Amino acid sequence: METSARREPTLLTPRQIFARLDAYVIGQEAAKRAVAIAAYNHLKRIEARRHRRGTLLKKSNMLLIGPTGSGKTHIARQLADILSVPFTTVDATEYTEAGYYGKDVEMMVAELLIRANHVVEDAQRGIIFIDEVDKIARRSQGARNGAGSRDIGGEGVQQALLKLLEGRDVQVPIQVSAGWNRSDTVALDTRDVLFICAGTFSDLFGDGEDGHRRSLGFNAVDGPPRRRVLRTRELVDYGMMAEFLGRLPVVVQLHLLGEDDLLRVLVEPPDAITREYRELLALDDVSLTFREDALREVVRFSVSRGLGARGLRSVLEHVMADVMFEAPERRARSVVVDRGFVHERLKTADDAVAAAAH
Repeated sequence: METSARREPTLLTPRQIFARLDAYVIGQEAAKRAVAIAAYNHLKRIEARRHRRGTLLKKSNMLLIGPTGSGKTHIARQLADILSVPFTTVDATEYTEAGYYGKDVEMMVAELLIRANHVVEDAQRGIIFIDEVDKIARRSQGARNGAGSRDIGGEGVQQALLKLLEGRDVQVPIQVSAGWNRSDTVALDTRDVLFICAGTFSDLFGDGEDGHRRSLGFNAVDGPPRRRVLRTRELVDYGMMAEFLGRLPVVVQLHLLGEDDLLRVLVEPPDAITREYRELLALDDVSLTFREDALREVVRFSVSRGLGARGLRSVLEHVMADVMFEAPERRARSVVVDRGFVHERLKTADDAVAAAAH
């Protein structure tokens, strides 16, 4: 079987990449354009390296900054689908400096290799999405990031990631398990692996996890999220190493999605959850209709709890639980979900939705 790495790749233009992202990712126009350009430059660099030994082109690793539920992971996953490359997502907080209990950074490359079905050529052109990089800011910067003299999960992890981000031959385990033998490794070159890091960096905006500005004092009212561009100096002061940021040349900021955008998330993309529910119930010969006011109620609930787009599925799953339970007994019938139906079921949704969304 011919691997994707051995097939002659089709070089997509930034406009083509943007158009495909736009079909699945609602809003974030500037972010999608920036990601499309970076992805195109990444593809050109791979092509240049395939046809000649040296090239001046540097890696287009990215740093996505935005509140929870703004679409950071979704953009990265869709980009991997568009480029037809293996994709894995990891949490930066799971990794520690070499020599301490926890995962070594090479393990994230091993997970990518597994996603590529252990085909090294495919893994070497895949995408690794590292979430919550703001949580590995160096702890010596102050109590904001957890004051402490021993920094096994902050600067040490950033330091360990440098060689992966820049591109080196690394030895990675063939199997990811607690008892893997260090002799069972394979060499993998990360020079063509695209790294996409992401974090909320909410402290820098004075925002909460939902992206809204927090006010203090009597009669204070939370304000809308600030639209301002973070400077590299602010990220360094926060605790990110300048060398680490230097290997993430493309910095993209995402904003909090509004109610209208979240409503579009529910109905417009080809993989929208409302389409999924209609298809599921159609298999039981049940016709399902969502009223717009019902979906707006779902959106308002998600926004009020600071869940963003990520929480929409959890909220709707709670709302639709009874319908899905009774669907096989309602064959050849129609179900209309209206605002009253949603409102009644969301009265008891807080605990269940919060647990599922996080």
